[in-house]
Parts: sequence; structure tokens; C-alpha cells
Amino acid sequence: VIRANDNRTPAGHIRGDTLTLELEVRRATWRPEADSGPSLEVAAFGEVGHDPEIPGPLIRVPTGTVIAATVANRLSDSTITVHGLFTHAAGAGDSLVLQPGMSATVTFGAGEPGTYLYMAVLGKRVFDSDVDDEQETASGALIVDPADGSPPDRILMMNIWGQTLDSVTYRNALAINGRSWPYTERVEATVGDSVRWRVINATVRPHPMHLHGFYFRLDALGDGRHDSTLPLGDRPMAVTQTLNPFETMALTWVPDRTGNWLFHCHIGFHVVPETRMDPPPPGSHDRMAHDPTVHMAGLVLGIQVHPAPGGVEPARGKARRLRLFVQEGKPRARAPRGMGYVLQRGARAPALDSIGAASSLLVLTRGEPTDIVVLNRLHEPAAIHWHGIELESYSDGVAGWSGSGHRLAPSIQPGDSFVARLTLPRAGTFIYHTHMNDIEQLTSGLYGGIVVLEPGQRFDPRRDHIFVAGWDSDAEPIHLLVNGDSLPPPLVLEARVAHRFRFVNIGAAGRFPFSLYRDSTLVHWRRLARDGADLPAALARIGPAREWVDVGETRDVEFRAEPGDFLLVIGNPAKPLWARTVRGR
Repeated sequence: VIRANDNRTPAGHIRGDTLTLELEVRRATWRPEADSGPSLEVAAFGEVGHDPEIPGPLIRVPTGTVIAATVANRLSDSTITVHGLFTHAAGAGDSLVLQPGMSATVTFGAGEPGTYLYMAVLGKRVFDSDVDDEQETASGALIVDPADGSPPDRILMMNIWGQTLDSVTYRNALAINGRSWPYTERVEATVGDSVRWRVINATVRPHPMHLHGFYFRLDALGDGRHDSTLPLGDRPMAVTQTLNPFETMALTWVPDRTGNWLFHCHIGFHVVPETRMDPPPPGSHDRMAHDPTVHMAGLVLGIQVHPAPGGVEPARGKARRLRLFVQEGKPRARAPRGMGYVLQRGARAPALDSIGAASSLLVLTRGEPTDIVVLNRLHEPAAIHWHGIELESYSDGVAGWSGSGHRLAPSIQPGDSFVARLTLPRAGTFIYHTHMNDIEQLTSGLYGGIVVLEPGQRFDPRRDHIFVAGWDSDAEPIHLLVNGDSLPPPLVLEARVAHRFRFVNIGAAGRFPFSLYRDSTLVHWRRLARDGADLPAALARIGPAREWVDVGETRDVEFRAEPGDFLLVIGNPAKPLWARTVRGR
């Protein structure tokens, strides 16, 4: 039976400056959900004489250590190729090929400090995310600490297994440290802690990892072979960071508010009930359940922040009050349903079935307490997550989870309402979106942009332009709508003055570039912000006008148009996913 590895206990035995360990790859029974839940027979690493583990045994040593690792292939039907057991950052690494029943020993220096991984590839497996069947279960973390040690941290590794059973049935398991939500570990912290994580993507798919309620500082990025600690002046603050296949990151965040929070992949297909090993049948109401152990699954980690001794909740002043309706109307483009968030303007509520081309843009002010009354006019439950917003846990928008103790936020039932209490501590570009029945509601239009201004500022749409990109269904190929439109009219800009472009990607999945061309040449713009946080001075520079934005991210740039025509595109300019003429006058 495979044990879920929390990556706290290093493997092997150290004598002097040498770590000796004996690893084997064997097939065993993995239960990524409950100990009594459904099982899989998969290949996994283990130490000789111990149960196999997912992730594999943790290799953690200080730099300067020599590692002597013996690896045995206990599989009867597959040759394995072992990657990652080499001196890191010293050039190309060697691989080890072992036929069934074979073993070999490799000895190497640990190399430069950083976050790495090792893995065994079965047979002629190709690292291709378009291949449905996945066998990314035989991998483990390899951490090299500085000679004087590292501050306390946690290691989080993602593994995926998937198999097509027949023409209509696909079975998979998506795990963080060997478990799938709601069976993943609950990470606990106290207000004021410095929380340090090393996150490793041991899968062939990218994962935009999103932290609710807080910013994290990105300290290091790696590709599995090399790890780069970012210079202090180049460490951005973010709420979402994508890890491409076999990439790693190190991050630090400091909780300053109590309650329940989440860290999860922002690809919608990786967190819905269909990711369970035994997914619910078509027509199931699991996606709309109040219970967070039912309406979510997959790559989700729960965080519980406890109050510091003597901590006092800050006082909150008189709040501005807004009314936001969750509505259903005529479908847009290919979407089977049409939904939207409609902000009440004036004394009268919007008509029951009225939705705009896109959900209402919310313009708020930094530091101003704002209560948003969310009224659900759908025939199904609703919930809004205020993405990237630093707020109280109860208002965060995860039904049955947000809050603490016995005071947990409800789903918003049809005909009911919920008050989200926001006090925005920073100006920037943010998102609000559904956190219930995610794929259907999101691709039907339940998302929108938020612009937070400095006190005294007014939103000027002549100089301030937001582009909120989303899907119009989950059908292939992907078809994007930006601000609810796929064929927008030209955008006319006053020439030679500063314009702020705010880019938002809140599709169900996917990373793509926003680019601005004059004829066939990229122009230049200045990068300003990421995820609502101003960029460090070293990163806020003028450069080619291409900004990659992953799902769950926002990016701000400044552009000064010369007279003439430009083309703003998403994707490949030869065959863009979306395009709009920009005209300087």
C-alpha cells in the first residue's frame, strides 16, 4: 500500500558528508482519497524495506553533500528511465535506464542550493499534455539546502494519474503530497507567521497555483534541473503563479487575517467534482452542493489561520453599499446559458432577465469599506470569490469553507442574498467570479473585472481600459470573449498621452499573450502591475508589447499611442484567438 508522503522526513542515512539511500520502483495500491476509498495500481518510489510513497521519498541535504543512491526496478513489465539524480546546476543531467529486475548505484554531488525533483519514466512515455493517459506518480523532491541551512518550510508536490477506460469513461487522480481534496492536508498557520513553501509540479500539465486572500512573494523559480533565486529587487508579489511541467517555485507569505483559505490550481477542470476517481454521474448536483468536500475535488489545499495571542480585529468604518444581482438571460455566442453579474444603478433593480454584454465592472476605492449585497436570481446556488482581494475569510466566497469554526459562509440559494464585506488595502486590477458549478457558470459569463482606485481618483474610460477575457463555452476549439465581445469595434485613443491597459484572464484554463502590433512589428509599452500589486522598480520597465497572462492573473501596462492604427491581439497574430484595432488620434 502506498503511503501519502507529507515531505517532512528526509530519506536515507548520512554519515560524514555522504547520504546513502536505497530506492526501488514497484507497483502498489494507491488510495489518493480516503484510506478506505477507491484504489489504483500504480508505480511508485519507496525506500527499500519501507512502504512505497507518493510523492517518492524526500531527498534533502545541505550543499556539499555526496549522494550515493541505489535504484532498483521491481516492475515486471516496464523498463524505467530515472531522471534527476545528478549534480544540479552543473550542466546537463544524466539518466539511468533500468530493465525489469535491474538495479544500479549512482554517486553525485548535491550541487547548488535549490528545489529539484527526480522521477522514473515507464517505457517509452512521452511528456505530452495532449496524451490522455498519464502516469506521473513515480517522482520525489530533491532539496539542496545552503550550508548554513534553510528557514523552516513545507514542500508541496503535485502528481497526476489518468487513464481512458473506454470511449466515454476517463478515470484520474490529481494529488498534492499524495492526496486529493478533501483529503489533502490542512496547513495551519498563525497570524504573523512567515509561511515558506517549495512547490513542485511533477506532472506534464501546467498549473496556475492561486492563493486566496493573501499575496505571496515569489522567491525562486526552477525547471527541475536549475533553480534561480530571484534578486531581492526582482521578487514580485502575486496571488497566482503558473508552474509549467516539472517546474518548481519557492514562495513566502505572511497571513495577517484569521480564517479558512485555499491554495489551488486555477484550471477549472482540476478542481471540480469530475476530478474524483469515481466522478458523479451526469446531471449530478455535486457541483452545486453547499458542502465544500463535495463541490470541489482535485488540486486543492486547505489553510487554517489562527489568531495570534492578544490579536484584535481592526475597527471598520461606515461602509458604502452596493447591490449586485446574479442573473440569467440570453446566451452569448456558443454558451448553452447566458449569465451575468449586474450592478444596480439608481433606485430600481435591474430587470429579472437583463444581462449586459459582460458582467458589470466594479469600480471601488482603496481604503473605503464597501458592502456588496449579492442577490441570487438564478434557479441554482451561487457564490462569488473576490479574486486577489485581501479581505475577511467569511466573505472570500467558498461555500461551506470560508470563515472559521462554526461560522462558515453559506452558498447563496435562489432568491436569497449574501453581504460581502470588502475594505480594499491597495489600488489595482482584480477579478470577481463564481466559485460554484465552476465550469458551467464561468463559461456562461459569471465573472467580471474590479478596478480599485486611489482615494480622490475617478475612473476615466478614455484613459483607463480593461480587457476581461473568458471562454464562451467549454467546447473545443477555445473561443474567447473579451468584455463579452468577440468582434469589437476599434478602440480610439488620444495620441501621445498615457493610457492604462488592464488585462484579465478568467477563462476555465489556458495561458496566452496579449500583444500590440503596428503593422507586423511589436510596439513597446511599460509594465506596471501584476495581480493588482505594483511591480518592483526593476521589473516596471519599458519593453516589447507582449504580456503573457495565465488564468487567474491580471497584468497592467501603460501605452502611449502615436497617430495611426495598431492591432491588439490575444494569441498568434497570424491566427489570433481575439483581435481589436487600436487607433491613435
